[in-house]
Amino acid sequence: MTAVLRRVFELLLLAALLSACEKAPSFKNLDITGNTQFGSDFSLPDTHGKTRTLADFRGKAVVLFFGYTHCPDVCPTTLAELSQAMQQLGDKSKDVQVLMVTVDPARDTPDLLGQYVAAFNPTYIGLRPADDAQLVKVAKDFRVYYAKSQGKTPGDYTMDHTAASYVFDKDGKLRLFARDGQGVEPWVHDLKLLID
Repeated sequence: MTAVLRRVFELLLLAALLSACEKAPSFKNLDITGNTQFGSDFSLPDTHGKTRTLADFRGKAVVLFFGYTHCPDVCPTTLAELSQAMQQLGDKSKDVQVLMVTVDPARDTPDLLGQYVAAFNPTYIGLRPADDAQLVKVAKDFRVYYAKSQGKTPGDYTMDHTAASYVFDKDGKLRLFARDGQGVEPWVHDLKLLID
């Protein structure tokens, strides 16, 4: 009887070890793997007019960020944090693509958006919806809020918008919802898990 109990214990221990090995990675950001409430793809022109989809970046982790070039705080902070994360990733940064979708295409011309994202990192790509309908669609797909907040003059306004990013793995599956302004360390930690 003791040999049988020992064998049962060994099998249970083996099952527990195998289960531990198969557990999902422990992300610092919100793991939304398998969540179907958010978009799973996009089709938007980049700053050169080329239509981009998630398939263009297969084999890379993709950070999809919504913002605008005149943003006074959240957008530049997030892009700077991601830039620092890319530096810390070193050679592994080639396996990450940061994409910024503008929620203010009226002011964010292709040239301005292209220069803006490149100022943070030359590999970043700006995506600019061709019209209001395209912006509405991608915002709805990813449940991104945006609204114009009028200033003192017609051209003086800000854009309220969701302050978060979406992260896709190398196979193009949506994995993370990342709060903006979280600092560099969570980005480095989670991106390493997705690209290793």
